Amino acid sequence: MAAFVVGLVFVLAMTGYSDASYCVCNSGVSDAVLQKNIDYACGAGADCIAIMQNGACFSPNTVKDHCNYAVNSYYQKKAQITGSCDFQGTAAVTQTAPSAAPGCVYQASPRFDVLSLLDFNELSNFINLKILFFLLLIFFVCDKFFFFFSWCE
Repeated sequence: MAAFVVGLVFVLAMTGYSDASYCVCNSGVSDAVLQKNIDYACGAGADCIAIMQNGACFSPNTVKDHCNYAVNSYYQKKAQITGSCDFQGTAAVTQTAPSAAPGCVYQASPRFDVLSLLDFNELSNFINLKILFFLLLIFFVCDKFFFFFSWCE
């Protein structure tokens, strides 16, 4: 029974929250501001090769579409942390993928998945891994030494 519970906890912890989220530029923002967002995102770690000429996401060749790609790439590189999709109020998080040309794929990472457990760059992922190991330890101790601990019942 304990092995089943440990396995279930492990599987649930590994699958976690799986809804993808995207960062997109707001409508009604001037092209100049959108271009500033592109410049910032691409200069701060976003992968903007796809929106360069002949890139998979170059078409449609509009500032708005390129902005969507750049801010989303930045947001994903920052592991979707709060505030990484603000761009001074000119971008927002959505669960709907932006429309894109064939061959253009917008990156969308779940907030918590199997690989994120192993990413020690994020403090929250490290804490999640510690909690998982703590739960596994409790179930192991209760399974092997339940007669010593009344809280195992």
